[in-house]
Amino acid sequence: MPRTKLESTADTSASANAHPPVGQLKFEAAIAQLEQIVQDMEGGRLPLEESLAAYRRGSELLQHCQQQLSDAERQIQILENGALRAFETHGDEAR
Repeated sequence: MPRTKLESTADTSASANAHPPVGQLKFEAAIAQLEQIVQDMEGGRLPLEESLAAYRRGSELLQHCQQQLSDAERQIQILENGALRAFETHGDEAR
């Protein structure tokens, strides 16, 4: 039996709620979700509404991952002549 628009919308809302908030994800979990979204979208397996929701989620995941990497970069210390010092990047990168 074909699904009605209400059933489809309810399924989309339920699947969106199935994922934890992006801010609570560890880096590895966020990357795994992002990779899955990319595969689903590239495979053409998502209807338009679900593609839009996946795109929004993917954008949030990407931003979250970039922030986590930026935070990690600031925390990295390197050993120089037996002493730890803060990691410094060479050149300003656009962020």
